Amino acid sequence: MPESLGQQALLYILVNLTVLVFVWWAIQSFKFELFVKDPDDIKAKVLVILVTLGLTHLVSGFLLNYLNWSMMLRHLF
Repeated sequence: MPESLGQQALLYILVNLTVLVFVWWAIQSFKFELFVKDPDDIKAKVLVILVTLGLTHLVSGFLLNYLNWSMMLRHLF
């Protein structure tokens, strides 16, 4: 049982980091300077980081929930 928990934790970490890289890569094409006063200000950079982390949380949560639910389907029959 502890081995499977460790494997699951490692999977969650890898999925979160992979999604973080893809979200960061995708968000670089978005023009935040249209929505902030000074795009070079530290507040604008923190906003980009927070948006990236929020999107990462949403996307990785969806993927991990989908994985868990699809694995629970075997208990249906």
